[in-house]
Amino acid sequence: MFQRPPFTLAAAALLAFAVPAMAAASMTQEVKAINDNWAHIAYEVKGSSTQTKALDRLAQQASALVQKYPGKAEPLVWEGIVTSEQANRANFLHKLGLATKARDILAKAYSINPKAEDGGAAMSLGVLYYKVPGSPIGFGDKAKARALLREALATDPNGLDANYFYGDFLFDQGDKAGARSYLQKALRAPHDPSRPAWDAGRRREVQALLAKIG
Repeated sequence: MFQRPPFTLAAAALLAFAVPAMAAASMTQEVKAINDNWAHIAYEVKGSSTQTKALDRLAQQASALVQKYPGKAEPLVWEGIVTSEQANRANFLHKLGLATKARDILAKAYSINPKAEDGGAAMSLGVLYYKVPGSPIGFGDKAKARALLREALATDPNGLDANYFYGDFLFDQGDKAGARSYLQKALRAPHDPSRPAWDAGRRREVQALLAKIG
């Protein structure tokens, strides 16, 4: 009578490594789907009402992904980015509440792994700290913004996003020469064919800001 070979320790060890690897690959793909959908909404969807509804649906999907992968920074980073986008496009009454929610989500991601998503938590927190008004209206803080954006640059020194946002921050602070330098560096970042909507959309923003600086 045929008998299956015993489940060896080697096989058990292989399975122990394979299952987490498969889970990590699945999470990466699901996070990328949020990333891609955000870029599609931000750069390709037309009409503010349509964008708002699409972002609301995406925020729900991002929140569900965070619940699916508790304790992981990457889903939190993208939930925070989507929430930040909601704040950016919301009316005056809802802007600060959504921005505060985004800050708290991103701070949690940062506490888990500050280098996740190429320093995405630090970068996105930095953006919030210079875009949101300071006290007594909001939580904005230019010094915190500078420190966080520079940290993101240290993690991804040649990145399109890291250089764009630091350039935008410097322009906001009145440093046109510094802003121009980082924006030009952003345009030298390698193109990312796996994220075409984001790559093209962000480069348009960089070029528009350079044109504004003159």
